[in-house]
Amino acid sequence: MAEPEAHSITVAIERRIDPTRTREATSWMQAGTDLATAFPGFLGSGWVRAGESSDLWYMLYRFRDLTTLEEWEQSSQREWWLESGRAFANEVRAERRTGIEGWFDAAGATHVDPREPEAVSTGPVQQPIPAAPPRWKQAIVIWIGFFPMNLLTSWALGFVPGFEHWPLVLRILLATVMLTPVMTYFVLPWVTRMLRPWLQRSS
Repeated sequence: MAEPEAHSITVAIERRIDPTRTREATSWMQAGTDLATAFPGFLGSGWVRAGESSDLWYMLYRFRDLTTLEEWEQSSQREWWLESGRAFANEVRAERRTGIEGWFDAAGATHVDPREPEAVSTGPVQQPIPAAPPRWKQAIVIWIGFFPMNLLTSWALGFVPGFEHWPLVLRILLATVMLTPVMTYFVLPWVTRMLRPWLQRSS
């Protein structure tokens, strides 16, 4: 029997951080990222603050499959790291997302409801989440976000002196380096929110 196809899993975690301990929290978040890199199947991670004056901080990490993800999440190293930040970091929401469907709230994502007291002692509270839309709808949403951003970036880079004489590989490299974080953190989430009624429609 063929082995089931493994899908990379991205975990997104939202935490509230004590604003008086920002410096400690910054070091703590980076320490968690550094710890995860040593585990098999690790594909990347990062963290970002919602704003300079906001107490909401977001962390993301990705693993090759569920097995390697759980090895990290159930490890003594991660448990030590979480315990070391418990005094100033309060986890309020977490989501597991597979593949590109993560942008569209894939089925099986996990949310932590901070209003549920058992979430602290027994783990995340499972809440129903709409299934991911068909791939063709996902492709349309990605194109809607990518086309204008690619057009704008290409136009803006045209003002860089001598840019048109750069090797094609370097021009594309610069454009994609600029576009990828903007698409991932701003454009795709925004387009997805705007089109959510259509994405979740069955037809």
